[in-house]
Order: sequence, then structure tokens, then C-alpha cells
Amino acid sequence: MIDDRTAPYAALLLRVSLGALLLAHGLLLKVLTFGIPGTVGYFESIGYPGFFAYLVILGEIGGGLALILGLWTRPIALLLLPLLIGATLQHVGNGWMFAGKGGGWEFPAFWTIMLVVQALLGDGAFALRPSFQQLRIAEAR
Repeated sequence: MIDDRTAPYAALLLRVSLGALLLAHGLLLKVLTFGIPGTVGYFESIGYPGFFAYLVILGEIGGGLALILGLWTRPIALLLLPLLIGATLQHVGNGWMFAGKGGGWEFPAFWTIMLVVQALLGDGAFALRPSFQQLRIAEAR
């Protein structure tokens, strides 16, 4: 049984954690550490068009901020799934453990599942823009 008193805070913790990880990967890793040209070059070196790097950076930074703030949580979580599915598929050939050479598929696969869980849970507590369904539930009470 779901505890209605604590579930919104669990969804909040998941939402902020996912958002912070996305922001860290998009801004700190891809922009500030590797640089945008380096990230574009990496995408091209693994067979993706270079413009995919811009889409991924935009998705990670914008999606991360939206999740942290609680803006359109469900659609944002679902829109981020292709990025994480792509990351999972890119790492499949490197084995299971993400700590291994080239990073394995365990972390991006887990991250993908957590985005699905977030989409199922919804906004949680302290969302700036709660979903319409949650607003209707609150009004009914």
C-alpha cells in the first residue's frame, strides 16, 4: 500500500535527483568538462550525427532544470527516455558495469527505468507546475 503522506516527498526526491544528474551530465560534463566541440566530436566518433550532441545537451540541461523545478514532470520524464535509451544502447557493448572501460549499461538502464517511475508517480511535493490530474485530485478533497 502506498503511504499518501510520504509518497509526494518520495516523488520529489526522485524528481530532484534525476534533474540534478541530468544537469550534471549536460552542463558539468558535456559543456564545461568536454566542451561543446569535444562533445560533438565524441558523438561523431561513435557514429552519430554531430547535431545529436546539441540535442542531448539541450535535453539534459533543460530537462534537468524542469525536473528540479517540477515543471511538466510527466511529459519531461517521457521526453527524456529516448536520450537515456540511446545512452543505454551506446554502452551495451561495454559490458554491464558502468565503472568498466567505456562505461557499461547498468547506470543508463537504471536511469531509464527511474524516468519511467517518475512519469508514473508524477510531480510530487513542491512542484512549480503540478500536473492537471494532481490539481483535480486536490480540488476534489
